[in-house]
Amino acid sequence: PRVELAWAMKAHQHAQVYFNLISSVDPKFLNLTKVDERIYEEFRKTFRDLRVDVLDPEELKSEPAK
Repeated sequence: PRVELAWAMKAHQHAQVYFNLISSVDPKFLNLTKVDERIYEEFRKTFRDLRVDVLDPEELKSEPAK
């Protein structure tokens, strides 16, 4: 139990630091992997008109979205 608790505490600390880092950068300049641009290009090929700035759950559930 002590090892699991220590691991959970360390994971929580790591998550806090990571969240603070990604929250402090403008998303326009945030690159998490070396292939972010390629991932986004492929995403846009599949979901050309999907607005990602504001997601509407009802729009995602619509027949055309399916």
